[in-house]
Amino acid sequence: MEIKETKLARPEAMIFDMDGTLFKTETLLIPVFHKVFDRLREEGLYSGKTPPEELILGCLGMLLPEIWKRVIPNQSEAVHRRADELLLKFELEGLEQTATELYPQVPETLEALKRRGVRLFVASNGLEHYVKGVAGTHRIFPLFEGIFSAGEHQTATKVDLVKLLLDKHGVSRAWMVGDRSSDVEAGKKNGLTVIGCAYAGFGDGGELAGSDVLIHTFDELLQLYGEADEA
Repeated sequence: MEIKETKLARPEAMIFDMDGTLFKTETLLIPVFHKVFDRLREEGLYSGKTPPEELILGCLGMLLPEIWKRVIPNQSEAVHRRADELLLKFELEGLEQTATELYPQVPETLEALKRRGVRLFVASNGLEHYVKGVAGTHRIFPLFEGIFSAGEHQTATKVDLVKLLLDKHGVSRAWMVGDRSSDVEAGKKNGLTVIGCAYAGFGDGGELAGSDVLIHTFDELLQLYGEADEA
């Protein structure tokens, strides 16, 4: 654990990113990624090799239109939208058929925080049915007061998504917990403490610059919460 400020204020709520924070995304995404490009080739919408896996993993946390612009930049908008459809289809199938994983101690830590009275939320740039599907498959859905996704609310940035969540649920004092620069930005621009999750390793070395604390295992949140100052 790396603390960059002397003392944190205890939050009333914690807002979690999904991919790379709660969910070990590569356990689902890698096989799905290959299926998407196999189908695009079958449909005559794409030719050539499947892009490198590292490319899609490096895009986690981005909105889907931005992901496809980076992964297949020379393809049309129609191909990008078809890739959206296939990604969701294969992700939902994969959640039912594949042995996917949360990070260690995620359910236990969330349950312990909820017992201590912390309000729990998800804010993800993913598609609605995917984000809620992950939470449902791994039986953590009931722990959250709200699960917000860019796919459902059509927000242009995670900053906007988190602001919507805060306003809708009347939250004024929260920790933003995530693994990407978009999570840091969403937390800071909404006046929140940012807990950077340094265990996924999808981004570059500067991905979590600006976080108030870096954690290397999810259950470090319990210690942080216990040591935080009462508001």
